[in-house]
Amino acid sequence: MGYLSAVQSYLGLSSPGMTLLGEGLRGVRFERPTAVIHKGQRVSGAYLVTRGRLRVFTYTPHSTEATLYFIGAGETCVLALNCLFNDLRYPAWVESDADTEVAIIPGPIYRRLFEREPAVQDLTVKTLSTLVFRLMGEIEQIHACTLDQRLAGFILGHASADGVLPMTQQALAGHLGTSREVIARLMQGFTARGLVKTGRGMITLIDAAGLAEVARPG
Repeated sequence: MGYLSAVQSYLGLSSPGMTLLGEGLRGVRFERPTAVIHKGQRVSGAYLVTRGRLRVFTYTPHSTEATLYFIGAGETCVLALNCLFNDLRYPAWVESDADTEVAIIPGPIYRRLFEREPAVQDLTVKTLSTLVFRLMGEIEQIHACTLDQRLAGFILGHASADGVLPMTQQALAGHLGTSREVIARLMQGFTARGLVKTGRGMITLIDAAGLAEVARPG
């Protein structure tokens, strides 16, 4: 499926909207984790993920990465939209997961679509509400949960249906804003309790209910 068709499958634009979209839409494919946007960069358009996932992150005062949120297929980045509508520079960093495809809608075209297309208006509002929900969840996790609770919750929330999370300890540290050494110590504790099994770049759930108990606040 081409990028134009992929975008249409998510948005359902009118015929004039599709014609306008086709004037400037371009697609980018990332076959490995790759930098997409740097902090302070000017954003040229709206980034709509058509396959895979983007990760938006920042850095802590200790120079470790901390994930703010993910952008999945059919979603766009509200921070990029804010930059487009308010002539701002991007306030964080964005990287792709492996095998990610992104359709970039030029700013002027997106603004015109926003004025004319209810589907684009709905996407923009949904993106904003979803971001607020996700960030509130992250803030609650940071202030109400210990790091082992946050780690347990992250593993449960991102493991596949088969209970597998293909992620290194360094990557986990980057998502949670801590060091690999701290994650390694916590994972050793989870393993010793029979909650998970670790392998090279892989975590497998053994006792999901037990890990859920760890993740529960209070």
